[in-house]
Amino acid sequence: MPVLHNRVNNGELKQLMLRETEPRKTVSFYKYFHIADPKAFRDALYLTFYELKVFGRIYIANEGINGQVSVPESNYEAFRDALYAAAPELNGIRMNIAVDDDGKSFWVLRMKVRAKVVADGIDDPTFDPAKTGTYLKAAEYNELSEKPDTIIVDMRNHYEYEVGHFKGAIEVPSDTFRDQLPMAVDMLKDQKDKNIIMYCTGGIRCEKASAYMLHNGFKNVFHVEGGIIEYTRKAKEQGLPLKFIGKNFVFDERLGERITDDIISECHICGKPCDTHTNCKNDGCHLLFIQCDDCAAKYEGCCSEDCREEMHLSPDEQKARRAGRENGTMIFNKSKDHPLRKHRDEWKEQRAE
Repeated sequence: MPVLHNRVNNGELKQLMLRETEPRKTVSFYKYFHIADPKAFRDALYLTFYELKVFGRIYIANEGINGQVSVPESNYEAFRDALYAAAPELNGIRMNIAVDDDGKSFWVLRMKVRAKVVADGIDDPTFDPAKTGTYLKAAEYNELSEKPDTIIVDMRNHYEYEVGHFKGAIEVPSDTFRDQLPMAVDMLKDQKDKNIIMYCTGGIRCEKASAYMLHNGFKNVFHVEGGIIEYTRKAKEQGLPLKFIGKNFVFDERLGERITDDIISECHICGKPCDTHTNCKNDGCHLLFIQCDDCAAKYEGCCSEDCREEMHLSPDEQKARRAGRENGTMIFNKSKDHPLRKHRDEWKEQRAE
């Protein structure tokens, strides 16, 4: 029986990928449709994609498929055709190709069966994610977004919104999609007759969100076809004004792709204009945060002096210091008592003196 999962060290795989000379494409795709046997569906696709040297992550559930992958350019058409042929519903699905990319985004293929392709916390059996709002192409978005009775809703996490978003978009202030859905309904409960445009990175979250808004009585719900990725590609192809400003956060090794030159966020340590996400180099932390080059040098890629110090301790000393410590969700967020926010506020006070 063939092995249907990776058995090679991740570090070795990454080095092999970096030594490749053939260009790769980073591609995202998704489709809500019923899959009767997700495991069998997953196993059949895994064998094909493994042979085509596809890397990335793909989630499969009864409700559909969601994938972000890196494909050698010479294998792209074979990959696309294999995906199209996997189920009638997948024939011709949109492939979102990254706009700022060298293809070095993934180095291993991970395909997992999950309860849902996007965790939403919805347990209402009458909710149908396939009954979505109206798609908006790039030109249609630009036109509708200018109307005074239109509300633009960002259905991404705070750390995504922070570095880039559509002009005039409102943030749903949560770092989990399952919390954002009821929150968006509550925030807009008095706006049910207005045009509601929802968007996300590649379309999968805002498509489900649009269905949820319709399910909750909203009348005129739209979502950006293909999300920020497809909008940007089409807007550039068609010479349209770009309504998205800044950087589009992506969930791979790059952590972001540049859309416009605008820097709309700041270093989480010193407050300088910056939109470069990184993970704290301290193995006991790995906080996702924004850090400028000066602070990266000063703190050696760590989020604080404490983490920089801990990183240089012996393994036994590090273990002792981390004993009993709960890191929780290691993402810099808007909480006033977040340790890194406290550190940054103290730094700003010192600079002002």
